[in-house]
Amino acid sequence: QVELVESGGGSVQTGGSLRLSCAASGRTAEYLAMGWFRQRPGKEREFVAGISFSGGTSDYADAVKGRFTISRDNAANTAHLQMENLKPEDTAVYICAADPGVVLTSTPDYWGQGTQVSVSS
Repeated sequence: QVELVESGGGSVQTGGSLRLSCAASGRTAEYLAMGWFRQRPGKEREFVAGISFSGGTSDYADAVKGRFTISRDNAANTAHLQMENLKPEDTAVYICAADPGVVLTSTPDYWGQGTQVSVSS
């Protein structure tokens, strides 16, 4: 089993930045893809960004392309989401996810508890 713990959430004004982190622990697989989903108020959970086990490949939702950057530190079993030029519509609970494999699937095996990100105008 893999446990995921997020940190770095908070409140920021429009145009600001925030850096989220997700630490994986437990029986991590040799290949562990990681990523982020978010759930905005009144909306369904949506994919935000994903990164391959090696960190060599990243994928982003159209809404965040050019503003968010996902990275990972395999030595620390940690993934990061650097969020720039935040907008009010980015307000959501951001949830870390992971899958045993090369890339993240649409139905990840592991989920964190989520961290709140609030963007005000």
